[in-house]
Amino acid sequence: MTAQDELRPTLTTEAGAPVADNQNSESAGPGGPLLIQDQHLFEKLAHFNRERIPERVVHARGAAAYGTFTVTADVTGYTRARFLSEVGKQTETFLRFSTVAGNLGSADAVRDPRGFALKFYTEDGNYDLVGNNTPVFFIKDASKFPDFIHTQKRDPYTGSQEPDNVFDFWGLSPESTHQVTWLFGDRGIPASYRHMDGFGSHTYQWQNEAGESFWVKYHFKTDQGIRNLTAEDAAVLAGSDPDSHQRDLREAIERGEFPSWTVSVQVMPVAEAATYRFNPFDLTKVWPHADYPLIEFGRLELNRNPDNVFAEVEQSIFSPAHFVPGIGPSPDKMLQGRLFAYADAHRYRVGINADQLPVNRPHATEANTHHRDGYLYDGRHGRRKNYEPNSFGGPVQTGRPLWAATEVAGPTGNHEAPRHAEDNDFVQAGNLYRLMSEEEKERLVTNLANALSGVSADRDDIVDRAVGNFRQADADFGKRLEAAVKERRS
Repeated sequence: MTAQDELRPTLTTEAGAPVADNQNSESAGPGGPLLIQDQHLFEKLAHFNRERIPERVVHARGAAAYGTFTVTADVTGYTRARFLSEVGKQTETFLRFSTVAGNLGSADAVRDPRGFALKFYTEDGNYDLVGNNTPVFFIKDASKFPDFIHTQKRDPYTGSQEPDNVFDFWGLSPESTHQVTWLFGDRGIPASYRHMDGFGSHTYQWQNEAGESFWVKYHFKTDQGIRNLTAEDAAVLAGSDPDSHQRDLREAIERGEFPSWTVSVQVMPVAEAATYRFNPFDLTKVWPHADYPLIEFGRLELNRNPDNVFAEVEQSIFSPAHFVPGIGPSPDKMLQGRLFAYADAHRYRVGINADQLPVNRPHATEANTHHRDGYLYDGRHGRRKNYEPNSFGGPVQTGRPLWAATEVAGPTGNHEAPRHAEDNDFVQAGNLYRLMSEEEKERLVTNLANALSGVSADRDDIVDRAVGNFRQADADFGKRLEAAVKERRS
């Protein structure tokens, strides 16, 4: 703690208790899952989920469609998930696209990550894969998520999104450098939802019938080809047609031009995770394809529009905690927080019986729970008992876990995620920059410089810190950005 920090008030919980660590969630050892005893984390996430009524706090602006997932290659050596059990097998799906920061009435054609939330209506219940159109994210610990989104939303004093807040947080959170480089590059504004890739982003677990487990990452490659908008074209489109992306998706399906994605997975044997050169559970990092190549296993097609946007798109809910046998979580600290936060947000926003709305309930099986009553309960269970164990024929447990146990070690506490041999916050951002053509680099620098020039004239420290992060990613990147920002702010 610096002398300046000692003059600042102490961060506390809502009950007034001092917070020891606001950067790292409590976990079972340095690489283990998060602990329910971390009430500071849960207080932050639960409060954050209830800050807006009634639209989604994030991903409010979206469009969706039903479709079909078809297995195209055998992956039973990796997972026992029944919807992936044979080539040619088909599963009904529902895919919701969205922007992240804007409210329900915002425009589609903006520089923002796109949500890629996919629901599989499987015979073992619904499986939700909640990702983005980017393989990485801005932060690596769920404890920082409310803080990050607050910087993207309207300032409590000005009522506007403030560049000061955005770049202050990013500059003080160097792990965001990779995602920010992606966001301000050419793929930062997709031309439509059909012309962008999707990613599961997090690391997940697959387990096969033999009990062997693997770490995996999902990739959805658009069959329509990648198309993006320049900042100039997007500004015109956002003003002339705020609904451009949802209109494009709906009309393409109405014409019978069903968009599709080739689905692949990267597979890492569990034993290799501990010594891999990057932390495989760090959401700000990718697994290079040279290390773990893509294994194609499916095709996703969207072929039916919702009949009612409110009933099916607005009231749709997705939770990364919705797993099926053979698929499970990893120790990814962002994923661990989302396992709680997403379901909690939907219970608040839509209601405790949100899972039983037509768009959300299982379509290929039936939910059998002991949950009763609450807002919008329809009495579907009749006279059936609502407890377990019972001797009246009610549903019972299987005794078989959905996924494999994960070994953990070490004391409980607010641990920073383990660092691996090549882990730092800048290496992959630099690699991404060096992959770009000269024209792509120029557009990236221009986009970033234009955004940074909006920082208040008396806050050069925010600008210098942000530029410094990009300089650490690549010296040329930082040099060009510094010159471009200086020109705009002079």
